[in-house]
Amino acid sequence: MSVQVRLPAALRRFAQGQPSLSLEAGTVAEALASLKERHEGLAKHLFDEKGALRNFVNLYLNDEDVRSLQGAATPLKDGDVLIVVPAIAGGSGDARLSPEEVKRYGRHLILPEVGMEGQLKLKRAQALIVGAGGLGSPVALYLAAAGVGRIGLADFDVVDATNLQRQVLYSTSDVGRPKLQAAKERLASLNPGVEVSLHEGKLSAGNALAVLKGYDLVIDGTDNFPTRYLVNDACALLGIPNVYGSIFRFEGQVSVFWAKRGPCYRCLYPEPPPPGLVPSCAEGGVLGVLPGIIGTLQAMEAVKLILGAGEPLIGKLLLFDALAAEFRALSLRKDPKCPLCGSAPTLRSLIDYEAFCAGPRTEAKMNAPIPEITVEELKAKLESKERLVLIDVREQGEYDLCRIPGAKLIPLGQLEGRLKELDPSAPTAVHCRSGGRSARAVKVMREKGFTSVVSVAGGILAWAERIDPSVPAV
Repeated sequence: MSVQVRLPAALRRFAQGQPSLSLEAGTVAEALASLKERHEGLAKHLFDEKGALRNFVNLYLNDEDVRSLQGAATPLKDGDVLIVVPAIAGGSGDARLSPEEVKRYGRHLILPEVGMEGQLKLKRAQALIVGAGGLGSPVALYLAAAGVGRIGLADFDVVDATNLQRQVLYSTSDVGRPKLQAAKERLASLNPGVEVSLHEGKLSAGNALAVLKGYDLVIDGTDNFPTRYLVNDACALLGIPNVYGSIFRFEGQVSVFWAKRGPCYRCLYPEPPPPGLVPSCAEGGVLGVLPGIIGTLQAMEAVKLILGAGEPLIGKLLLFDALAAEFRALSLRKDPKCPLCGSAPTLRSLIDYEAFCAGPRTEAKMNAPIPEITVEELKAKLESKERLVLIDVREQGEYDLCRIPGAKLIPLGQLEGRLKELDPSAPTAVHCRSGGRSARAVKVMREKGFTSVVSVAGGILAWAERIDPSVPAV
Protein backbone atom coordinates (compact mmCIF):
# COMPACT_ATOMS: atom_id res chain seq x y z
CA MET A 1 0.00 0.00 0.00
CA SER A 2 1.28 3.48 -0.86
CA VAL A 3 1.10 5.81 2.14
CA GLN A 4 2.54 9.20 3.07
CA VAL A 5 4.44 10.01 6.26
CA ARG A 6 4.24 13.68 7.28
CA LEU A 7 7.19 15.05 9.25
CA PRO A 8 7.19 18.10 11.55
CA ALA A 9 9.57 20.95 10.71
CA ALA A 10 11.94 19.98 13.53
CA LEU A 11 12.66 16.58 11.96
CA ARG A 12 12.72 17.43 8.26
CA ARG A 13 16.46 18.14 8.29
CA PHE A 14 17.03 14.44 8.96
CA ALA A 15 15.11 13.59 5.78
CA GLN A 16 16.78 15.99 3.33
CA GLY A 17 14.28 18.71 4.21
CA GLN A 18 11.30 16.77 2.91
CA PRO A 19 7.96 17.56 4.63
CA SER A 20 6.57 14.17 3.61
CA LEU A 21 7.79 10.78 2.47
CA SER A 22 6.04 8.18 0.32
CA LEU A 23 6.35 4.59 1.54
CA GLU A 24 5.03 1.18 0.65
CA ALA A 25 3.59 -0.45 3.77
CA GLY A 26 0.65 -2.58 4.82
CA THR A 27 0.71 -1.69 8.53
CA VAL A 28 2.00 1.05 10.78
CA ALA A 29 4.84 -1.25 11.90
CA GLU A 30 5.94 -1.81 8.31
CA ALA A 31 5.87 1.94 7.66
CA LEU A 32 8.06 2.57 10.72
CA ALA A 33 10.50 -0.14 9.64
CA SER A 34 10.77 1.37 6.18
CA LEU A 35 11.30 4.79 7.70
CA LYS A 36 14.16 3.54 9.89
CA GLU A 37 15.80 1.82 6.96
CA ARG A 38 15.66 4.82 4.65
CA HIS A 39 16.70 7.55 7.12
CA GLU A 40 19.09 6.53 9.87
CA GLY A 41 19.44 10.09 11.21
CA LEU A 42 15.69 10.32 11.56
CA ALA A 43 15.45 6.91 13.18
CA LYS A 44 17.51 7.78 16.25
CA HIS A 45 15.20 10.69 17.01
CA LEU A 46 12.08 8.56 16.74
CA PHE A 47 13.18 5.21 18.21
CA ASP A 48 15.02 4.21 21.38
CA GLU A 49 17.96 1.77 21.65
CA LYS A 50 15.56 -1.19 21.58
CA GLY A 51 13.91 0.03 18.40
CA ALA A 52 10.67 1.08 20.10
CA LEU A 53 8.98 4.39 19.34
CA ARG A 54 10.05 6.98 21.90
CA ASN A 55 7.48 8.00 24.52
CA PHE A 56 7.45 11.65 23.43
CA VAL A 57 6.56 10.74 19.83
CA ASN A 58 2.96 10.14 18.79
CA LEU A 59 1.66 8.77 15.51
CA TYR A 60 -1.66 9.66 13.92
CA LEU A 61 -3.25 7.82 11.03
CA ASN A 62 -5.09 10.56 9.17
CA ASP A 63 -6.68 12.15 12.27
CA GLU A 64 -6.77 9.13 14.63
CA ASP A 65 -4.16 8.38 17.28
CA VAL A 66 -2.84 4.90 16.37
CA ARG A 67 -2.86 4.05 20.07
CA SER A 68 -6.66 4.19 19.92
CA LEU A 69 -6.63 1.87 16.90
CA GLN A 70 -4.46 -1.25 16.77
CA GLY A 71 -1.14 0.38 17.53
CA ALA A 72 1.73 -0.79 15.33
CA ALA A 73 -0.52 -3.49 13.87
CA THR A 74 -2.97 -0.93 12.47
CA PRO A 75 -3.53 -1.77 8.79
CA LEU A 76 -2.93 0.84 6.11
CA LYS A 77 -4.59 1.42 2.76
CA ASP A 78 -3.63 3.36 -0.33
CA GLY A 79 -3.67 7.13 0.24
CA ASP A 80 -3.43 6.96 4.04
CA VAL A 81 -1.38 9.65 5.78
CA LEU A 82 0.71 8.85 8.83
CA ILE A 83 1.55 11.97 10.87
CA VAL A 84 4.57 12.10 13.19
CA VAL A 85 3.77 14.30 16.21
CA PRO A 86 6.71 14.77 18.61
CA ALA A 87 6.73 17.03 21.64
CA ILE A 88 8.02 20.50 20.68
CA ALA A 89 9.59 23.12 22.93
CA GLY A 90 9.64 26.87 22.36
CA GLY A 91 7.15 29.62 21.61
CA SER A 92 4.85 31.31 24.06
CA GLY A 93 2.27 29.66 26.23
CA ASP A 94 1.24 26.13 25.28
CA ALA A 95 3.45 25.44 22.25
CA ARG A 96 2.19 21.98 21.45
CA LEU A 97 -1.03 20.38 20.35
CA SER A 98 -2.93 17.99 22.55
CA PRO A 99 -4.05 14.64 21.10
CA GLU A 100 -7.56 16.09 20.86
CA GLU A 101 -6.24 19.06 18.87
CA VAL A 102 -4.27 16.81 16.55
CA LYS A 103 -7.46 14.93 15.80
CA ARG A 104 -9.50 18.14 15.37
CA TYR A 105 -6.98 19.73 13.00
CA GLY A 106 -5.93 16.53 11.23
CA ARG A 107 -6.94 17.81 7.80
CA HIS A 108 -4.64 20.79 8.35
CA LEU A 109 -1.75 18.73 9.62
CA ILE A 110 -1.57 16.63 6.47
CA LEU A 111 -1.15 19.76 4.34
CA PRO A 112 2.57 20.46 3.77
CA GLU A 113 1.82 24.20 3.78
CA VAL A 114 0.34 23.94 7.29
CA GLY A 115 1.52 20.86 9.17
CA MET A 116 2.32 20.91 12.87
CA GLU A 117 4.37 24.10 12.64
CA GLY A 118 1.60 25.99 10.86
CA GLN A 119 -1.10 24.78 13.22
CA LEU A 120 0.97 26.00 16.13
CA LYS A 121 1.23 29.39 14.41
CA LEU A 122 -2.55 29.48 14.21
CA LYS A 123 -2.81 28.49 17.87
CA ARG A 124 -0.48 31.33 18.90
CA ALA A 125 -2.13 33.91 16.63
CA GLN A 126 -4.34 36.75 17.80
CA ALA A 127 -6.84 38.22 15.32
CA LEU A 128 -9.31 41.06 15.88
CA ILE A 129 -12.57 41.21 13.92
CA VAL A 130 -14.12 44.68 13.83
CA GLY A 131 -17.84 44.24 13.27
CA ALA A 132 -19.71 41.04 14.14
CA GLY A 133 -22.21 41.33 11.31
CA GLY A 134 -22.48 39.97 7.78
CA LEU A 135 -18.73 39.86 7.12
CA GLY A 136 -17.61 39.27 10.69
CA SER A 137 -19.86 36.22 11.06
CA PRO A 138 -18.15 33.90 8.53
CA VAL A 139 -14.72 35.29 9.46
CA ALA A 140 -15.25 34.47 13.13
CA LEU A 141 -16.64 31.00 12.44
CA TYR A 142 -13.82 29.98 10.11
CA LEU A 143 -11.01 31.42 12.23
CA ALA A 144 -12.41 29.62 15.27
CA ALA A 145 -12.74 26.40 13.30
CA ALA A 146 -9.17 26.80 12.02
CA GLY A 147 -7.85 27.04 15.59
CA VAL A 148 -6.75 30.68 15.79
CA GLY A 149 -5.80 30.93 19.45
CA ARG A 150 -7.36 34.27 20.33
CA ILE A 151 -10.16 35.96 18.43
CA GLY A 152 -11.19 39.48 19.37
CA LEU A 153 -14.65 40.79 18.49
CA ALA A 154 -15.46 44.50 18.46
CA ASP A 155 -19.13 45.48 18.15
CA PHE A 156 -21.84 47.34 20.07
CA ASP A 157 -25.06 46.21 18.38
CA VAL A 158 -27.84 43.78 19.30
CA VAL A 159 -29.17 41.00 17.11
CA ASP A 160 -32.12 42.11 15.00
CA ALA A 161 -34.45 39.88 13.00
CA THR A 162 -33.25 41.57 9.80
CA ASN A 163 -29.69 40.34 10.54
CA LEU A 164 -30.60 36.67 10.25
CA GLN A 165 -30.75 36.72 6.45
CA ARG A 166 -26.94 36.96 6.30
CA GLN A 167 -25.34 37.05 9.78
CA VAL A 168 -24.81 33.34 10.28
CA LEU A 169 -23.33 33.65 13.77
CA TYR A 170 -26.83 34.11 15.15
CA SER A 171 -30.13 32.26 15.37
CA THR A 172 -33.72 33.33 15.88
CA SER A 173 -33.42 32.81 19.64
CA ASP A 174 -30.64 35.44 19.73
CA VAL A 175 -32.86 38.31 18.52
CA GLY A 176 -32.64 41.14 21.05
CA ARG A 177 -29.41 39.90 22.63
CA PRO A 178 -26.08 41.74 22.42
CA LYS A 179 -24.22 40.40 19.41
CA LEU A 180 -20.98 39.87 21.31
CA GLN A 181 -22.66 37.73 23.94
CA ALA A 182 -24.37 35.54 21.35
CA ALA A 183 -21.23 35.35 19.20
CA LYS A 184 -19.02 34.23 22.08
CA GLU A 185 -21.39 31.41 22.98
CA ARG A 186 -21.58 30.26 19.36
CA LEU A 187 -17.80 30.25 18.92
CA ALA A 188 -17.28 28.45 22.24
CA SER A 189 -19.67 25.73 21.10
CA LEU A 190 -17.79 25.44 17.79
CA ASN A 191 -14.31 25.32 19.32
CA PRO A 192 -13.91 25.54 23.10
CA GLY A 193 -10.12 25.67 22.66
CA VAL A 194 -10.26 29.18 21.21
CA GLU A 195 -10.13 32.25 23.47
CA VAL A 196 -12.70 34.91 22.54
CA SER A 197 -12.07 38.47 23.74
CA LEU A 198 -14.93 40.96 23.60
CA HIS A 199 -14.57 44.69 22.95
CA GLU A 200 -18.04 46.07 23.50
CA GLY A 201 -18.72 49.64 22.50
CA LYS A 202 -18.11 51.82 19.50
CA LEU A 203 -14.57 51.91 18.15
CA SER A 204 -13.30 55.49 18.13
CA ALA A 205 -10.17 57.56 17.75
CA GLY A 206 -9.97 57.61 21.52
CA ASN A 207 -9.88 53.84 22.05
CA ALA A 208 -8.87 52.22 18.75
CA LEU A 209 -5.12 52.01 19.35
CA ALA A 210 -5.63 50.47 22.77
CA VAL A 211 -8.13 47.92 21.40
CA LEU A 212 -6.00 46.90 18.40
CA LYS A 213 -2.69 46.79 20.26
CA GLY A 214 -1.49 43.24 20.84
CA TYR A 215 -3.32 41.69 17.89
CA ASP A 216 -1.34 40.26 14.97
CA LEU A 217 -3.85 41.40 12.37
CA VAL A 218 -7.26 43.00 12.04
CA ILE A 219 -10.17 41.90 9.85
CA ASP A 220 -12.39 44.80 8.80
CA GLY A 221 -16.06 43.80 8.84
CA THR A 222 -17.43 47.33 9.21
CA ASP A 223 -20.30 48.91 7.29
CA ASN A 224 -19.50 52.63 7.33
CA PHE A 225 -16.75 54.90 6.06
CA PRO A 226 -15.70 56.57 9.34
CA THR A 227 -14.87 53.20 10.94
CA ARG A 228 -13.13 51.95 7.78
CA TYR A 229 -10.73 54.90 7.78
CA LEU A 230 -10.28 54.55 11.54
CA VAL A 231 -9.36 50.85 11.28
CA ASN A 232 -7.02 51.53 8.36
CA ASP A 233 -5.21 54.36 10.12
CA ALA A 234 -4.90 52.50 13.42
CA CYS A 235 -3.48 49.42 11.67
CA ALA A 236 -0.96 51.53 9.77
CA LEU A 237 0.16 53.34 12.92
CA LEU A 238 0.56 50.00 14.74
CA GLY A 239 2.25 48.31 11.77
CA ILE A 240 -0.23 45.41 11.46
CA PRO A 241 -2.15 44.16 8.41
CA ASN A 242 -5.76 45.10 7.78
CA VAL A 243 -7.80 42.45 5.93
CA TYR A 244 -10.41 44.53 4.14
CA GLY A 245 -13.78 43.44 2.80
CA SER A 246 -16.83 45.33 1.61
CA ILE A 247 -20.19 44.33 0.12
CA PHE A 248 -23.13 45.99 -1.60
CA ARG A 249 -26.10 44.32 -3.24
CA PHE A 250 -24.44 41.66 -5.45
CA GLU A 251 -20.83 42.87 -5.44
CA GLY A 252 -17.89 42.64 -3.06
CA GLN A 253 -14.25 43.67 -2.62
CA VAL A 254 -11.35 42.07 -0.72
CA SER A 255 -7.79 43.24 -0.13
CA VAL A 256 -5.01 43.29 2.45
CA PHE A 257 -3.86 46.78 3.39
CA TRP A 258 -0.49 46.60 5.14
CA ALA A 259 1.38 49.90 5.07
CA LYS A 260 4.69 48.17 5.87
CA ARG A 261 4.55 46.07 2.71
CA GLY A 262 2.15 47.82 0.36
CA PRO A 263 -0.62 50.38 -0.03
CA CYS A 264 -3.18 51.29 2.61
CA TYR A 265 -6.88 52.03 2.24
CA ARG A 266 -6.14 55.74 1.83
CA CYS A 267 -3.91 54.95 -1.17
CA LEU A 268 -6.96 53.44 -2.85
CA TYR A 269 -9.53 55.96 -1.60
CA PRO A 270 -7.84 59.21 -0.46
CA GLU A 271 -11.22 60.70 0.46
CA PRO A 272 -14.60 59.21 1.33
CA PRO A 273 -17.58 59.81 -0.95
CA PRO A 274 -19.94 62.66 -0.01
CA PRO A 275 -22.47 61.67 2.67
CA GLY A 276 -25.51 59.95 1.15
CA LEU A 277 -23.91 59.25 -2.24
CA VAL A 278 -23.21 55.56 -1.50
CA PRO A 279 -26.18 53.79 0.14
CA SER A 280 -25.55 51.44 3.01
CA CYS A 281 -26.64 47.80 2.88
CA ALA A 282 -29.64 48.76 5.02
CA GLU A 283 -30.57 51.30 2.37
CA GLY A 284 -29.64 49.44 -0.81
CA GLY A 285 -29.88 45.81 0.24
CA VAL A 286 -27.44 42.91 0.01
CA LEU A 287 -27.83 39.33 -1.16
CA GLY A 288 -27.56 37.17 1.96
CA VAL A 289 -24.99 34.78 0.47
CA LEU A 290 -22.61 37.56 -0.60
CA PRO A 291 -21.13 38.40 2.84
CA GLY A 292 -20.51 34.69 3.29
CA ILE A 293 -18.39 34.63 0.13
CA ILE A 294 -16.50 37.84 0.90
CA GLY A 295 -16.11 37.06 4.60
CA THR A 296 -14.75 33.60 3.82
CA LEU A 297 -12.21 35.16 1.46
CA GLN A 298 -11.18 37.51 4.28
CA ALA A 299 -10.78 34.53 6.60
CA MET A 300 -8.61 32.84 3.97
CA GLU A 301 -6.39 35.92 3.70
CA ALA A 302 -6.09 36.07 7.49
CA VAL A 303 -5.02 32.41 7.67
CA LYS A 304 -2.48 32.93 4.87
CA LEU A 305 -0.99 35.89 6.73
CA ILE A 306 -0.71 33.89 9.94
CA LEU A 307 0.88 30.91 8.20
CA GLY A 308 3.10 32.99 5.94
CA ALA A 309 1.77 30.86 3.06
CA GLY A 310 0.85 31.75 -0.49
CA GLU A 311 0.47 35.27 -1.84
CA PRO A 312 -1.77 37.55 0.26
CA LEU A 313 -3.78 40.23 -1.49
CA ILE A 314 -1.24 42.92 -0.64
CA GLY A 315 -1.22 45.40 -3.51
CA LYS A 316 -4.26 43.75 -5.07
CA LEU A 317 -7.97 44.47 -4.98
CA LEU A 318 -10.14 41.42 -5.65
CA LEU A 319 -13.56 42.26 -7.09
CA PHE A 320 -16.45 39.80 -7.11
CA ASP A 321 -19.65 40.10 -9.12
CA ALA A 322 -22.13 37.51 -7.88
CA LEU A 323 -24.61 37.94 -10.72
CA ALA A 324 -21.90 37.34 -13.34
CA ALA A 325 -20.05 34.78 -11.14
CA GLU A 326 -16.90 36.70 -11.99
CA PHE A 327 -13.73 37.53 -10.07
CA ARG A 328 -11.28 40.19 -11.16
CA ALA A 329 -7.99 41.17 -9.49
CA LEU A 330 -6.73 44.73 -9.88
CA SER A 331 -3.21 45.91 -9.02
CA LEU A 332 -2.83 48.61 -6.38
CA ARG A 333 0.18 50.81 -5.77
CA LYS A 334 1.29 52.72 -2.73
CA ASP A 335 0.58 56.41 -3.20
CA PRO A 336 3.81 58.33 -2.52
CA LYS A 337 1.64 61.32 -1.53
CA CYS A 338 -0.49 59.33 0.91
CA PRO A 339 -0.68 61.34 4.16
CA LEU A 340 -0.54 58.13 6.18
CA CYS A 341 1.97 55.79 4.49
CA GLY A 342 3.55 57.92 1.72
CA SER A 343 7.11 59.15 1.47
CA ALA A 344 6.41 62.20 3.67
CA PRO A 345 3.48 61.26 5.94
CA THR A 346 1.64 64.02 7.73
CA LEU A 347 -0.95 61.91 9.51
CA ARG A 348 0.73 60.61 12.64
CA SER A 349 -2.25 60.18 14.95
CA LEU A 350 -5.94 59.32 14.75
CA ILE A 351 -8.41 62.06 13.86
CA ASP A 352 -12.14 62.83 14.07
CA TYR A 353 -13.40 60.35 11.46
CA GLU A 354 -17.04 61.41 11.62
CA ALA A 355 -16.02 64.93 10.66
CA PHE A 356 -13.56 63.67 8.03
CA CYS A 357 -16.26 61.59 6.31
CA ALA A 358 -18.88 64.33 6.61
CA GLY A 359 -16.94 66.41 4.09
CA PRO A 360 -16.04 70.10 4.13
CA ARG A 361 -18.83 72.20 5.63
CA THR A 362 -19.07 75.70 6.98
CA GLU A 363 -19.60 76.15 10.70
CA ALA A 364 -23.09 77.51 10.06
CA LYS A 365 -24.05 74.44 8.05
CA MET A 366 -22.61 72.11 10.67
CA ASN A 367 -24.64 73.74 13.43
CA ALA A 368 -27.84 74.42 11.49
CA PRO A 369 -30.68 72.38 13.03
CA ILE A 370 -32.75 70.13 10.76
CA PRO A 371 -36.46 71.00 11.04
CA GLU A 372 -38.51 67.88 11.86
CA ILE A 373 -42.04 66.70 12.40
CA THR A 374 -43.14 63.61 14.27
CA VAL A 375 -45.03 60.76 12.63
CA GLU A 376 -48.07 61.80 14.69
CA GLU A 377 -47.90 65.30 13.21
CA LEU A 378 -47.49 63.85 9.75
CA LYS A 379 -50.55 61.62 10.22
CA ALA A 380 -52.64 64.62 11.33
CA LYS A 381 -51.58 66.66 8.31
CA LEU A 382 -52.38 63.82 5.91
CA GLU A 383 -55.80 63.18 7.49
CA SER A 384 -56.72 66.88 7.45
CA LYS A 385 -56.02 67.03 3.72
CA GLU A 386 -53.66 69.89 4.45
CA ARG A 387 -51.52 70.83 1.49
CA LEU A 388 -48.37 68.74 1.89
CA VAL A 389 -45.95 67.05 -0.48
CA LEU A 390 -44.56 63.83 1.03
CA ILE A 391 -41.25 62.62 -0.42
CA ASP A 392 -39.73 59.15 0.20
CA VAL A 393 -35.95 59.21 -0.38
CA ARG A 394 -35.36 55.48 0.10
CA GLU A 395 -34.45 53.07 -2.73
CA GLN A 396 -36.97 51.47 -5.10
CA GLY A 397 -36.72 48.06 -3.42
CA GLU A 398 -37.49 49.56 -0.01
CA TYR A 399 -40.41 51.52 -1.44
CA ASP A 400 -41.85 48.40 -3.09
CA LEU A 401 -41.70 46.56 0.22
CA CYS A 402 -43.48 49.15 2.34
CA ARG A 403 -44.54 52.79 2.06
CA ILE A 404 -46.49 55.61 3.66
CA PRO A 405 -49.63 56.23 1.58
CA GLY A 406 -49.29 59.21 -0.75
CA ALA A 407 -45.50 59.39 -0.67
CA LYS A 408 -43.63 60.21 -3.90
CA LEU A 409 -40.45 58.16 -4.40
CA ILE A 410 -37.29 60.12 -5.21
CA PRO A 411 -34.22 58.15 -4.05
CA LEU A 412 -31.67 60.34 -2.30
CA GLY A 413 -29.08 59.75 -5.02
CA GLN A 414 -31.49 61.16 -7.63
CA LEU A 415 -32.80 64.05 -5.54
CA GLU A 416 -30.70 66.95 -6.85
CA GLY A 417 -31.38 65.98 -10.45
CA ARG A 418 -35.14 65.80 -9.87
CA LEU A 419 -35.75 68.90 -7.76
CA LYS A 420 -37.33 70.53 -10.81
CA GLU A 421 -40.28 68.15 -10.30
CA LEU A 422 -41.06 69.88 -7.00
CA ASP A 423 -42.39 73.28 -5.96
CA PRO A 424 -39.79 75.03 -3.74
CA SER A 425 -42.53 76.99 -1.96
CA ALA A 426 -44.84 74.03 -1.24
CA PRO A 427 -44.92 72.58 2.31
CA THR A 428 -42.86 69.39 1.98
CA ALA A 429 -42.08 66.51 4.33
CA VAL A 430 -39.28 64.05 3.58
CA HIS A 431 -38.96 60.57 5.07
CA CYS A 432 -36.63 57.59 4.77
CA ARG A 433 -36.13 54.43 6.83
CA SER A 434 -35.11 56.00 10.14
CA GLY A 435 -34.32 59.67 9.55
CA GLY A 436 -30.71 59.85 8.40
CA ARG A 437 -31.25 60.12 4.66
CA SER A 438 -34.22 62.43 5.03
CA ALA A 439 -32.11 64.81 7.14
CA ARG A 440 -29.49 64.93 4.37
CA ALA A 441 -32.24 65.48 1.81
CA VAL A 442 -33.64 68.42 3.77
CA LYS A 443 -30.18 70.03 3.88
CA VAL A 444 -29.83 69.71 0.11
CA MET A 445 -33.32 71.08 -0.53
CA ARG A 446 -32.90 74.04 1.83
CA GLU A 447 -29.62 74.94 0.10
CA LYS A 448 -31.51 74.87 -3.21
CA GLY A 449 -34.19 77.29 -2.03
CA PHE A 450 -36.90 75.05 -0.57
CA THR A 451 -38.25 77.12 2.29
CA SER A 452 -40.89 74.84 3.83
CA VAL A 453 -39.28 71.40 3.96
CA VAL A 454 -39.01 69.18 7.07
CA SER A 455 -37.70 65.72 7.89
CA VAL A 456 -39.97 63.03 9.37
CA ALA A 457 -38.26 62.02 12.62
CA GLY A 458 -37.71 58.27 12.86
CA GLY A 459 -38.84 57.65 9.28
CA ILE A 460 -41.02 54.74 8.27
CA LEU A 461 -39.78 52.69 11.21
CA ALA A 462 -41.43 55.18 13.57
CA TRP A 463 -44.54 55.19 11.36
CA ALA A 464 -44.78 51.40 11.58
CA GLU A 465 -44.19 51.38 15.33
CA ARG A 466 -46.53 54.22 16.35
CA ILE A 467 -49.03 54.75 13.54
CA ASP A 468 -49.57 51.65 11.44
CA PRO A 469 -48.13 48.35 12.79
CA SER A 470 -49.29 46.54 9.63
CA VAL A 471 -46.52 48.24 7.66
CA PRO A 472 -43.66 45.66 7.33
CA ALA A 473 -40.90 48.22 7.85
CA VAL A 474 -37.38 46.77 7.72
